[in-house]
Amino acid sequence: MKWLITGATGKLGTRIVQHLSEQVGNEHVAVSVRDVEKAASLTAQGIDVRHGDFDQPETLGQAFQGIDRLLIISTDGEESTRIRQHQAAVTAAKEAGVKLIGYTSIANAAHSTNGLARTHRVTEEAIQATGIPYVFFRNNWYLENELGTIEAVAQGADWLTAAGEGKVGWALQDEYALAIATGLTLEHPKAIYELSGPLHTQAELATAVGTVLDRPVALDEVDGATYGERMQAAGLPDFLIPMLTGIQADIAAGTLAVESTDFEALLGRPVTTLEEGVRLLLKR
Repeated sequence: MKWLITGATGKLGTRIVQHLSEQVGNEHVAVSVRDVEKAASLTAQGIDVRHGDFDQPETLGQAFQGIDRLLIISTDGEESTRIRQHQAAVTAAKEAGVKLIGYTSIANAAHSTNGLARTHRVTEEAIQATGIPYVFFRNNWYLENELGTIEAVAQGADWLTAAGEGKVGWALQDEYALAIATGLTLEHPKAIYELSGPLHTQAELATAVGTVLDRPVALDEVDGATYGERMQAAGLPDFLIPMLTGIQADIAAGTLAVESTDFEALLGRPVTTLEEGVRLLLKR
């Protein structure tokens, strides 16, 4: 059997390839990347590196030839661009005769009101429409997404949030990668895995950071408008502000408060605790 991972030089993709190779052997793993030269280290390991550009659908068709199980890692960018790129990959997968399509989605994608959910919902529906067996890895939220705030707090800032009592299933990106790689190797994987760690509020995350820093961390709770103004004052680019305030609003609305045991089942152990995760990120 041969597996192929798209976007294999990205942060998540790199980790998935590593874990998958450890489980099935380099000779059974292929990757598709936009820039083959950036994947030279993978080629040196004996991994089959193929050129596949989401903006050049013909390259995807060639890259997916002879692949049994494909993982489409969701791309970055504007919604319309992402949907177009994902559809190109799904079409190419069907034409190439791929036997199973995996996809990195978002928590509760089919019903979520999260601002990022539509891209994933449309993509999931496109994959389902092919009639090909599929497995959706609905990722909750990377703990690394909070690294900017964690580092600011380590430098003395308060924990700034506009997410209220909203809960998130944070976990380390490497744990998502391991769970996804494991799911791809199962003989009969589930169609949908809700990869959500134990649910915690921003206040609980701030407490975990305080434990690692060995000092109290004050919670600075503000409304969405104030949060945006603070981000702007901190020097973040204007185009990022709506996205950041939107994420806070989505968390406050409970769009990431998805409870599931799928993560632990794939890992074969509990998800790393918030405190230990923060300790790893801060290297303490």
